Amino acid sequence: MITGQFLEYSTGNFFDEMFDMGTELLTRPHYEKVLKRLSALTPSEFEEKRSQAVSSFLEHGVTFTVYGDAEGTERIFPFDLIPRVIPDEEWTIIDRGLKQRILALNLFLHDIYHEGRILQDGVIPREIVETCPYFRKEIIGFDVPKDIYVHVCGSDLIRDDKGTYMVLEDNGRCPSGVSYLLENREIMKRAFPRTYQAMGVRSVEMYPELLLKTLEHLSPRQSQKPVCVLLSPGVYNSAYFEHTFLARQMGIEIVEGRDLIAIDSFVYMRTTQGLVQVDVIYRRLDDDFIDPLFFRKDSVLGVPGLMNSYLKGNVALANGVGTGLADDKVTYAYVPEMIKFYLGQDPILESVPTYLCWREKDCKFVLENLADLVVKPANESGGYGMLIGSESTKAERDEFKNRIKENPREYIAQPIISLSRHPTFCNGGVVGRHIDLRPFILYGSDMEVVPGGLTRVALKEDSLVVNSSQGGGSKDTWVLKK
Repeated sequence: MITGQFLEYSTGNFFDEMFDMGTELLTRPHYEKVLKRLSALTPSEFEEKRSQAVSSFLEHGVTFTVYGDAEGTERIFPFDLIPRVIPDEEWTIIDRGLKQRILALNLFLHDIYHEGRILQDGVIPREIVETCPYFRKEIIGFDVPKDIYVHVCGSDLIRDDKGTYMVLEDNGRCPSGVSYLLENREIMKRAFPRTYQAMGVRSVEMYPELLLKTLEHLSPRQSQKPVCVLLSPGVYNSAYFEHTFLARQMGIEIVEGRDLIAIDSFVYMRTTQGLVQVDVIYRRLDDDFIDPLFFRKDSVLGVPGLMNSYLKGNVALANGVGTGLADDKVTYAYVPEMIKFYLGQDPILESVPTYLCWREKDCKFVLENLADLVVKPANESGGYGMLIGSESTKAERDEFKNRIKENPREYIAQPIISLSRHPTFCNGGVVGRHIDLRPFILYGSDMEVVPGGLTRVALKEDSLVVNSSQGGGSKDTWVLKK
């Protein structure tokens, strides 16, 4: 029975995660206990729990940075207390689909930097790969440790108006957000302990342990406990909170480029006790900045000589150099073909239909239908630089037409997907807001998909942009046991 703050709730014309709208509002079975608990709260009780959550974020310094924000860069990540719930049968499909996808992406990267069979067979045009800004010719022929390029991946999932899960994009360079996932869980366990226990929610707390295990698997020295470090760009990076959080949780050192030194093709960490050899670097900065002798000469964030040590097999990097090729949104369009080419399988998870503007036919269609499409730069992230046609002005569409014509390789377009919505507490009431899901996949000695993920929510009414830098927030994600 729908009571309390949910009485006036409307699903609209969207797929709603919590309710099924027939002739009346019906609660999906896996949400019944959540609804019962939340409906029993008075508005003041709910607000008290929400205030406690905000205080917890402040106490733990859970922040992110918005570059170029006139009001100041440090912000608390908005958090909503109504959890997203995923039943076991749905999660089983997600788990299988993500493992299939990361395996195919790794096989693709190995192939591109070795034989190039997928290019020779014409499945993917060679020009598309070689014009990607993250393609690294410097590692062609190099055998990365354990043949794994992407050790940590955050693939973004959405659901369409029928509730079908689809992959929106892959993040294989430096995927962020897992610290918020872990902090969200701690807050929800304190806010609703009995409901959490009664629901049989699968744990996510093992992530730091699994991440450390993934890193140690790469170590070139297996005769002793590997020395792993987290390499951060420093305090001004948007995800610095996460860097310090993960290093602390794993019990490893967080370092900046100046803390490391390459000597005779080995990498060492400066400590008060002298130099300590480093085996594995979990790097949270892009290829361009890791070694000024190899890539950007003006970088002061990296370690001169690091790449030479890497190429000689004396230190491992996670994620591997050159993985940004898998992040390119043009490359993304070919993942279904990769799965068929390397695995001989059909994709378990669908991709969003994608128009590639470098194709003459696709480009013509995109230019004629901008008002009905989402246009994205191939190599931007965080929701920056894209056009949502239905929300755009004619002047904005004209500007994008010119951009596409000038550089068609760098733009893709997709239909405007009617993202699923979830009840969210906004402006003193419960309303529907669009969401996505970023699960985290670890690939070391085994493949592990953390049961849950960061559910991001677009807090602005009718907005489809869930990124924190664009006004989004997050929810805890409860994956239920069988």
